[in-house]
Amino acid sequence: MTNPYNQPRPAPRWARKRYVLPALGLAFLLGIGAGAGGQTTTDAEPAAAKPRPTVTVTATTTTTAEPEPAVTVTATETTKVKVKVTKTVTAEPAADTGGGSGGGSVYYANCDAARAAGAAPVYRGDPGYGSHLDRDGDGVACE
Repeated sequence: MTNPYNQPRPAPRWARKRYVLPALGLAFLLGIGAGAGGQTTTDAEPAAAKPRPTVTVTATTTTTAEPEPAVTVTATETTKVKVKVTKTVTAEPAADTGGGSGGGSVYYANCDAARAAGAAPVYRGDPGYGSHLDRDGDGVACE
């Protein structure tokens, strides 16, 4: 019989880090050393170099737009307008149906027709009164 306690165990995680972190540090230091010992550039000027004059070019353009000419009125024309008012009054049957209409045989389809006939405002009980003309139900239509 084999004993499960005699089998080799894998190394714990902290033991693996013991080898990986120093290897990464060594690679980093070698990379820095390789980058520093290479070519030298001559782009930078020494601190004791004499100042040289430089040329700076600045271009500015200015454009001014001409304003549009203003429209002026030189003549006034007077025009007369004729307005035609049409009155629409239809007769209602003489029998009172009790639908909130007043007495009489006059019917107004809307308040514009009552105003055109010169009957606005129309009070409850007057000829032409209808509940459809009284918006707030206070007994005065087309107010």
